[in-house]
Amino acid sequence: MSSLGGRPFRKMNGLGNDFVIIDLRDCGSHMTSAAAVQIADRTHGIGCDQVITIEDHDGLFMGVWNVDGSEVGACGNAARCVGWILMEETGVDQVDFSTLSTPLKAQRAGEKSVMIDMGEPKFLWRQIPLSEQCDDTRFIDIKLGPIDNPVLWGPSAVNMGNPHCVFFVEDAEAQALDRFGPLVENHPLFPERANVSVAEVSSPNLIRLRVWERGAGITKACGSAACAALVAANRRRLTGRQASVELDGGVLEIEWGEDNHVRMTGPFELEYEGHLPENL
Repeated sequence: MSSLGGRPFRKMNGLGNDFVIIDLRDCGSHMTSAAAVQIADRTHGIGCDQVITIEDHDGLFMGVWNVDGSEVGACGNAARCVGWILMEETGVDQVDFSTLSTPLKAQRAGEKSVMIDMGEPKFLWRQIPLSEQCDDTRFIDIKLGPIDNPVLWGPSAVNMGNPHCVFFVEDAEAQALDRFGPLVENHPLFPERANVSVAEVSSPNLIRLRVWERGAGITKACGSAACAALVAANRRRLTGRQASVELDGGVLEIEWGEDNHVRMTGPFELEYEGHLPENL
C-alpha cells in the first residue's frame, strides 16, 4: 500500500460543515482511523468536521470518517461536494455513487447547488438500530432532566444512512445541546450511537434545526439530520412533506417524495486545494 502523504486534497464545505476530500481511486492507498484523526485535527492537521474519501468499490464510493476516527454510513453535505466533483470531472449533470449505508444520486441544481437523493428513511427499531423493541419510533423512551419533570422527552428516531434522534422543542436556541448532545449520542438505547438534533417547527414548511453529530460534536450543518428532521416532523403531523430546514450554516430544502425517497438540495463551496503532509 502506498502512503497517503503528499496526495492532493480539496477542502470543501456545505453550509459551513467542512471536509477534507481525498481521491483514493487507483492509488493503492486507503484511509485509516489514525490518519483521519490526524487530518481532521484543527491544531496540528488540516482541520475539518469529516474526512471524505472517493474510492472505487465496484463503482464510485464515498467514505466518511469523523474527527474521532470512526467511519460512518452517510454525510449529506459531503455528498453534495463529492457529487459536484464527480460531475465536473465527467461533464455530466447527474452521477450515482454509494456510501457504507446507501446508494446516492447527485444532480446539478444550479451553478453552486446540488440535489442529493438520500434514499428511503428507515423507521423500524432494528433498522435504526435501537437496543430495545419500540413499536412506534415517532416517540422513543428518552427523558432528560428530573424523572418526574423532564426538560426534554419523547424524541423521534429515524435512520437516514445514520441513526438520528430528533427532539421537537419550542425554542431550538434555548437548548443546551453541547451538554446533553454527548449524553444522548451515547445513550444505551443507541448501540451504534446517534446524531442528536433539536427541531423547532415554526410553520408547516419551516424547521429551525441544531445538530450534535456523533463523533464530531456540534456542526454548522448536517444534511442527513435535516432529512431526518423533516421526515420525523411529517410523521408527527407537524409539517408537510417538503420544508426549508434552517441550520446554523444556512438553509437546506428537503422533500420527502411520494416514492418514499428523501431529496436534499443545497449549496457547496470549494475553499482551496492542497497536498497532505508527507508524514502521513
